[in-house]
Amino acid sequence: MSTPSITLWGIHAGETGDAETLFFQENQVALGWSATGDLSKLKADREDYKLVVSQAYPEKKPGAIPGIAGQLFRFMHEMKTGDLVLYSSNFDRKVHFAKVTGNYTHHSGNGTTYPHRRAVKWIKDVPRTHFTQGALHEIGAAMSFFQVRNYAEEYLAALEGKETNLPPLNDPTVKKVTKDIEVTTRDFVLKRLSQELKGLPLEEFVKHLLECMGYQARLARRNEPSVDVIAHKDLLGIEPPIIKVQVKSSDSTVTDKDVSALFGKLSPTEYGLFVTLGTYSPQSRSFEQGKANLRLIDGDELVDLIFQHYERFDSRYKGILPLKRVYVPESMEQDEEE
Repeated sequence: MSTPSITLWGIHAGETGDAETLFFQENQVALGWSATGDLSKLKADREDYKLVVSQAYPEKKPGAIPGIAGQLFRFMHEMKTGDLVLYSSNFDRKVHFAKVTGNYTHHSGNGTTYPHRRAVKWIKDVPRTHFTQGALHEIGAAMSFFQVRNYAEEYLAALEGKETNLPPLNDPTVKKVTKDIEVTTRDFVLKRLSQELKGLPLEEFVKHLLECMGYQARLARRNEPSVDVIAHKDLLGIEPPIIKVQVKSSDSTVTDKDVSALFGKLSPTEYGLFVTLGTYSPQSRSFEQGKANLRLIDGDELVDLIFQHYERFDSRYKGILPLKRVYVPESMEQDEEE
């Protein structure tokens, strides 16, 4: 697919669409982050933007600063007069096209929550149902302001009236979008666990997960190496099978040395469970295959278990892993034999 000569930008109107009135009534697109002040006073230097954002929002985590600064920088310096802007409205469920007609301006005053603005002329709107799922997914980006790249040609075709038919029932982009959503959610879960539950807190989480799965569980004594949690089915923990669990909060690769250390703690009637946020080396997997009473759970399988038992989690862990059950499109690919 060739790259279009015209630049397309996507913009959102806030989490609740509260800037949409400003967009259409005043013929402007706008960004928030009002505490940064007038951006026209800054040099065209990304580092200056990062500094201003960090000073304006000291409560923001360091990782969020470059993203905010980058959006403001692109809005100020990279978006040019004549570029196109796409805005997908949740109110009328249409994609609105506008042409940028003015340079950056700053609007101050009481109650101004979207002070960074560019004048535009709205030129067309197209129902969202006329676009593939992949195209809609791209402009549903988490950022407030972004460049549309992957499906730019599809949007330009719609603007020019070349694409008037609805996407096919077996829209080939559906599968990709569904996969992207799944991968993003899995990455989110593992990142939250890694950031919020390092060391002992992850051991307590695995204990809670086992309880949600129907086991009785307790943390092992601190002086018992290679064993962090002990789980069992009976209330007293004296009837076999007893499961000894080791938990690694690192996202690195677990070696066979670590796995064999846990296995060495097992009596003939006990079972071993190794849980990590990372992965296992091929040697570790080979070691597991030869042991009927050993089970290795990597980060990906841990996420599967979280999804299966999430509804039973207590409020503390739901707060750490805020997830919502949603429906996602499923690909309707035709049978190859048809």
